[in-house]
Amino acid sequence: MNIYKMYPMGDLVRENAYVGRGIVIGKTGDGNKAAVAYFIMGRSENSRNRIFLENGEEVIIKPFDDSKVEDPSLIIYSPIKSHENKLIVTNGNQTDTIFNHIKVGKTFEEALETREFEPDAPNFTPRISGMLTFGEEDFTYNMSILKSADAKGSACNRYTFSYPALEGLGHFIHTYACDGNPLPTFQGEPERVAIPDKIDDLVQDIWENLNEENKISLYVRYIDLKTGTIENRMVNKNK
Repeated sequence: MNIYKMYPMGDLVRENAYVGRGIVIGKTGDGNKAAVAYFIMGRSENSRNRIFLENGEEVIIKPFDDSKVEDPSLIIYSPIKSHENKLIVTNGNQTDTIFNHIKVGKTFEEALETREFEPDAPNFTPRISGMLTFGEEDFTYNMSILKSADAKGSACNRYTFSYPALEGLGHFIHTYACDGNPLPTFQGEPERVAIPDKIDDLVQDIWENLNEENKISLYVRYIDLKTGTIENRMVNKNK
């Protein structure tokens, strides 16, 4: 077994009907760019009634059809937001928690100590988060998952991972291991993925291999480490 193998994103989501929400962070193979991807999937009409929108460098999630909104509390949030040299990506309103903590000099970990998994029993959906910290033509990144310690949701386990940015390598964390009822939570460390040099290659590898029925939206951003130039791609199933 090669523990250092990097898998194409398509290999990790293909034939898995429901990985839920996913975050990918890494560096392109040529070493020139940071890469971030976030996608959402949904099984219920409420979850599927969503689109991604750009608001400057921030990404927001809005209902596609306002008349069909049942409970906005867990489906409407800003998954991507930046502050100074930090870029935050999460699957919930903990984006704002992290943003507000780092604005006053606190850390990614300190912010997430104040949060826990989502209150959607019996699934207790994990909160997954990532943050890139940019330095002199390079960056490091953190990833986290907050998940229930038991089937009753009586306590929260918090796991945080810290990575240097290595050429061609990214990490992929998602909320669910697969489809089920209740949904089984993601287990273990973030998965090692290959980050292509071209943004459209990553977009295609993710979007074309996500389950056709359950995929909703995908957002990918590449940041040039020398110039800071941002390149974005956004795909919404609802148009």
